[in-house]
Amino acid sequence: MNGAGGRSGSANVPNAYRLITLENSPARAGQPEVYALAEQYAATFTRQFGPDSEGRTQVKSLYLYSREPGTGKTTTAAALLNAYLTVHYIGSVQRGLQPLERPAFFLDVNEWQTDYNAFNRPRVPDEIAEPAAARYYNAQRRAMVAPFLVADDIGVRDASEAFRADLHTVINARVAGGLPTVYTSNIPLAELGQVFDRRLADRVRDLCGELTFKGESKRGMR
Repeated sequence: MNGAGGRSGSANVPNAYRLITLENSPARAGQPEVYALAEQYAATFTRQFGPDSEGRTQVKSLYLYSREPGTGKTTTAAALLNAYLTVHYIGSVQRGLQPLERPAFFLDVNEWQTDYNAFNRPRVPDEIAEPAAARYYNAQRRAMVAPFLVADDIGVRDASEAFRADLHTVINARVAGGLPTVYTSNIPLAELGQVFDRRLADRVRDLCGELTFKGESKRGMR
């Protein structure tokens, strides 16, 4: 697991989530239906190496939704990313393949937007703007091409048109490339067209399964 754990860091998984699995997730007990389906989804990750026993090759995308924050969406998304990393690392070694350096990537959309704002406000000092811009565009490039992506909290209603366009670019590249993405959002999948271009929202809906998290926020109760 050391190899997979190291790749969790290179995948930009926040420190708090790097050791989270579907088995030990604190969200599991309160979301049994979601976790039963999440485990079925994780079982498809072997398809990254070729067809499964039924000849299916695609790892589909997943949309984790709850209106309330703090119900375990991000925790679950991170657990799925960590599961993908483990399958990739162990499966590569078993097949005599070199594991990819970055088979998955975690994009915190709020943090990404913070970097965007840091280099687009007027009179921002260069020593702040330049590193923020570098982080921003590095994250965008990685998110567009990673074999597996978590896009955490994509319901950005208050974003500028330019930032929203960059997020569109990431999602569109992944949809066009057939790359699996786990989205988390407080906007139902059926209402995604209110935030994004309707055609892009339709394409995301066509390729996604939706898991709805029940209950109220559990933050601070871990």
